[in-house]
Amino acid sequence: MAEESNKVTAERRENFGKGYARRLRAAGKIPAVIYGHGGEPMHVAVPAHHVALLLRKANAILEIELDGASHLTLVKDVQKDPVRQIIEHLDLLAVRKGEKVEVEVPVHLQGEPFPGTLAMLEVPTLKLQAEATNIPENVVVDIEGAHEGTLIHAKDITLPRGAVLADEADLLIVNVTAAAAGRDTDEETAAAEAPAAE
Repeated sequence: MAEESNKVTAERRENFGKGYARRLRAAGKIPAVIYGHGGEPMHVAVPAHHVALLLRKANAILEIELDGASHLTLVKDVQKDPVRQIIEHLDLLAVRKGEKVEVEVPVHLQGEPFPGTLAMLEVPTLKLQAEATNIPENVVVDIEGAHEGTLIHAKDITLPRGAVLADEADLLIVNVTAAAAGRDTDEETAAAEAPAAE
């Protein structure tokens, strides 16, 4: 399904600089650079709308068609205008089918912890090594019925097939605490802020 839609026709860029980049973006294109595997970096322009749709998926793989050749790339960095949120530049890492790459994958919590507790997600992503063409969309952590005091570390998580943990094994991912703790803190804050009796 995704193979076709991941194909992006690019054109080589011969000019550089902010003014040229601005004109490219006005024409509906994004400046990008392809690097890796010891080759010279290739400066290209890609269609903005098509690529923006593909970038909605974390760790997107783009098959760049350039001068009659196909280059498999992993999106490594997306530079956006902080105000308008338009994509200003892309860094694309050249990869090969079967090659392992290091990526950060979102962590999703599944289920509900024991009543009266809160599951705190301590880190939003987990670093994995995975095949470039088979990067998991996310890592699912089951917290169904987890009791207060439950600590889930990176090493406790069942990883998607073919993925290997690249983060510290003891990295804390989920911490289950008593839900009342938040209210106690609020009461303490209110007491601290109340004017002291003279």
